[in-house]
Amino acid sequence: MNLARFSVSSNGWYKTLCTFSVVSAALLATSALAQEPKVAIAIHGGAGTILKSSMTAEKEAAYKNVLSKAVKHGYSLLKEGEKGEVAVVETIKILETSPLFNAGIGAVYTFDGEHELDASIMHGGSKNAGAVAGVKTIRSPIEAALLVMNESPHVMLSGEGAEQYAKENGLEQVKNTVFDTEFRKQALDKVKARMEKASSGYGTQQGNERFGTVGAVVLDRGGNIVAGTSTGGMTAKRYGRIGDSPVIGAGTYADNESCAVSATGHGEFFIRYHVAADICARMKYQGLTLAKAADTVVNDVLVKAGGDGGVIAIDSVGNIAMPFNSAGMYRASIDTEGKVSIAIYKD
Repeated sequence: MNLARFSVSSNGWYKTLCTFSVVSAALLATSALAQEPKVAIAIHGGAGTILKSSMTAEKEAAYKNVLSKAVKHGYSLLKEGEKGEVAVVETIKILETSPLFNAGIGAVYTFDGEHELDASIMHGGSKNAGAVAGVKTIRSPIEAALLVMNESPHVMLSGEGAEQYAKENGLEQVKNTVFDTEFRKQALDKVKARMEKASSGYGTQQGNERFGTVGAVVLDRGGNIVAGTSTGGMTAKRYGRIGDSPVIGAGTYADNESCAVSATGHGEFFIRYHVAADICARMKYQGLTLAKAADTVVNDVLVKAGGDGGVIAIDSVGNIAMPFNSAGMYRASIDTEGKVSIAIYKD
């Protein structure tokens, strides 16, 4: 036997085997990457008469910075494999702690000079949902909504009962004045001045102060879609008024078979027209795309009814839609390919 020839031959086979192993490993890695579950997120910070001409460069940058921070944080949680409801809550909590938005700190004032906060969350896979309405002492209303969804046999808790339930379950309690901001106090004074001049009665002279709700919708690695919404409601609201944000089907809805939606705008119209659930139903029963269903409800149904506002929506494969019929809507998204979008105005 020629040992030299065998040695050379063996060395050649060894190199071939190594090359094959490297190529195989690369192909497997590429395949695994291609099969990695997709995630996506969209958020909003309210819709209304938001005009570039009335926005300073500094204020615009401040809004975009918070939107960017929130959407990127939520997306990172989703990429790490966190459940959709966790990503939704942690994202909204960032918006609740910013005085720029009408939720948590920065919430609008009621007629009596207090803050009454609402929030809700819904899981598209289990159809489980939770909401709180008219709460005054819970630091994070969206966190309370998650508690109701996960731990309570009920869907919605309100007022002092919701506060007691949150306190008994360890959620942070604060004085109502924690939510105070001078900007919102000035807005209350303007609305009251308008009310004094009007003769048509309470609520008919509301201006753009009613806008500012925050929300998030996500697709997580488990293939579930989740929606959440949080708000301070309408400036100068009275008599325990509750808007659409804590109402499942109106301001928040999620169904893995169609879409997840968080709404912002004039809540009374969103309640009457069951906006969030209507968008999902049009997908589910009419076979419409997410974009078509959302656009039809926001820019046709609501416009004809006289309702202002918009929605963010996501479907089970990560398509995102963010239509609105007002001058602007604070919004941001990161799609399944990781593309970041942050916008404020109509154009």
